Amino acid sequence: MTSMAKDKISIGISSCLLGEEVRFDSGHKFNAYIANVLGPFFHFVPFCPEVSIGLGIPRQAIRLVIRDEQIKCVGSKDENLDVTERLEQCAQEQYDWHRQLSGYIVKKDSPSCGMERVRVYNDKMPTRNGRGLYTRRLMENFPHLPVEEEGRLGDMVIRENFIQRVFIYHRWQTLMAGEVTWSELTDFHARHKYIYMSHNQKKARELGKWLAQHHQLPVGEVCRQYLAQMMAILQIKATKKNHVNTLKHIQGYLKNYLSRSDKQELEQAVESYRQGLLPLIVPITLLRHHFMHHPQQYITRSYYMQPHPKELMLLNSL
Repeated sequence: MTSMAKDKISIGISSCLLGEEVRFDSGHKFNAYIANVLGPFFHFVPFCPEVSIGLGIPRQAIRLVIRDEQIKCVGSKDENLDVTERLEQCAQEQYDWHRQLSGYIVKKDSPSCGMERVRVYNDKMPTRNGRGLYTRRLMENFPHLPVEEEGRLGDMVIRENFIQRVFIYHRWQTLMAGEVTWSELTDFHARHKYIYMSHNQKKARELGKWLAQHHQLPVGEVCRQYLAQMMAILQIKATKKNHVNTLKHIQGYLKNYLSRSDKQELEQAVESYRQGLLPLIVPITLLRHHFMHHPQQYITRSYYMQPHPKELMLLNSL
């Protein structure tokens, strides 16, 4: 667990999603998109908490139940098998390698790994309001770590949001690896500003204003508060309206350089995107083209203009 690939972003993942036969029925839940599309860009660190705590393969399935107003994880056939503490302790024991991760993909519906809507059984019908015990402790330990279920990654908007958060969180970890200066922090903010705007215009402005107003505080304290606000903004799904506003804001840097026909072409590309006739990558590519001829360092260095490797096929969901 401790040897992480240096040339790829490290992401934890439920072992069964990579085809490892670790499930209670000796099967797996291989996910082709994760393995084949995301695999070339990320270093996956597989882990199965149920196997780690000593449950065999095959084994009795486990489930979440309510006992004495608390959620426990017990055997589906033998409720005397209580693995609650073992699963929570297992997650705690992985703390050192968890902190090296920039994201985590978990198995949906799992009583150990599910992120949300896991069945919780009581005397009546089961409710879908639980979270796997391993993942619950993971998210408590690292509340800003991007975590997502493989089932939700089928939604293009959710998938892009997760991958974007992973890239940004990884850049933040890289920044925090050294002695951070105020100028480095403000540069980080400047390069991500337009991404924040695409998620929530108001909160993005508030974050910029907050950062400017708190430069007198120790930079370490500012960084801790900044991270919480940044990740809260990124949790908000980006919208077409916010993207259009962001594109027009960036377009303003070119107003003194473009011909009338170039302006009309760019405005039409943004409008076609707004109407759903073109993907977001089209107006961004057109903006890149114009900034190549009329460089603006502030814009060129913005991650909004070059957020991910193009091979990930993003920027087509909105």
